[in-house]
Amino acid sequence: MKSKQEYAVKENSLSDKFAPKYKDDFPILNQQINGKDLIYFDNAATTQKPESVLDAVDNYNRTINANPHRGAHTLSIRATEAYENAREKVKDFINAEKSEEIIFTRNTTESLNLLANSMEALVEEGDEILISVLEHHSNILPWQQLAERKNLKLKYLYPDQNYRIQLSELREKLNEKTKILSISQMSNVSGVINPVKEMIELAHQNDALVVVDGAQGAPHLKTDVRALDADFYAFSGHKMLAPMGIGVLYGKKALLEELPPFLKGGGMIEYVKEQDSTYAPLPEKFEAGTPNVEGAVGLQAAIEYLEDIGLDKIKEHELELTEYALEKMGELDYVEIAGPTDLEDRGGIISFNLRDIHSHDLATIVDSEGIAIRSGHHCAQPLMKFYQLNSTGRISFYLYNTKAEVDKFIESLDKVREVFGYGS
Repeated sequence: MKSKQEYAVKENSLSDKFAPKYKDDFPILNQQINGKDLIYFDNAATTQKPESVLDAVDNYNRTINANPHRGAHTLSIRATEAYENAREKVKDFINAEKSEEIIFTRNTTESLNLLANSMEALVEEGDEILISVLEHHSNILPWQQLAERKNLKLKYLYPDQNYRIQLSELREKLNEKTKILSISQMSNVSGVINPVKEMIELAHQNDALVVVDGAQGAPHLKTDVRALDADFYAFSGHKMLAPMGIGVLYGKKALLEELPPFLKGGGMIEYVKEQDSTYAPLPEKFEAGTPNVEGAVGLQAAIEYLEDIGLDKIKEHELELTEYALEKMGELDYVEIAGPTDLEDRGGIISFNLRDIHSHDLATIVDSEGIAIRSGHHCAQPLMKFYQLNSTGRISFYLYNTKAEVDKFIESLDKVREVFGYGS
């Protein structure tokens, strides 16, 4: 099995040397769970934090902690500098044109909700919103609610038998009434990477605005929002080594200036009078209340850590692990893969089931071996229904995972079968 994409797995194994070089940077991984060395395969949900991120957050809290943009005293000035330095780092990370185009939120979910509320000003009754059935609930519910509030039509793209959305499907569904296309960069269930650039081009030809859910893309793919020509791009820090509670919404400046603010209160105003108010310029207009400065500082440190390694190298490592795991799982006749079994246009996420065993039982038993995996519907119930799946187990890789860990995971699957009386 060889990759057809640019991140082709090389004959000389990268993974054998790659992960051990960095694993010791993550103190949480140096522990035992249920008497076994921890193997963490739930990275699509949340990644772990290296020492440099932990130290950056700790240093901020110990030496700076103050409200930014609100005071003339030294600590407030330092907090403002730390917060805005983080914004500048995010801007460069995704190659945005201006720092004002970077809005800090709590996570991808809040970014998408912000857009679905603020973009209400851009649509009218009878307009259409286009999403796909493979989306995370966070990229479905906000658009459902917008469609209900404004009497819009919500339409879906459907993937093929290999969990991939074809551009022909998009061409068929786009029309002059389509105002918004919101699509994930990478599926959190199948790991499939959508042809987002081509999708954006097609949508723009129909004068539709495009929102990209980059929750799974940003941590693994070198993303250039200007090259993509994305109108909006959302992602979360906790899926890329940063703390929980810090997210990003990128938007083209002209579009963000056109949208009304989502939350209102301190920090996002220019003048407040008894009967009316005016709003601060970007990005403050969308950042009401005291911001998560320590989260932003942690996100900056996480980006610096990832850039020092190189996202291309991390991607190559993940694909090598994915290929290895798929080959090993393919040797087991009781394993059913829910997603593509090749490496073309996919990331390091594998969803699967063991025949006649529920995914929650699977996850519980492998946890007894110290292995953390995901189980359930992965906040993607429409996709599960489309493929007639009740739930799946899911393993997902990051830079600190190894082939030896994959081997132990494969061994644990036999134990799951033994517990249910199926034998090895």
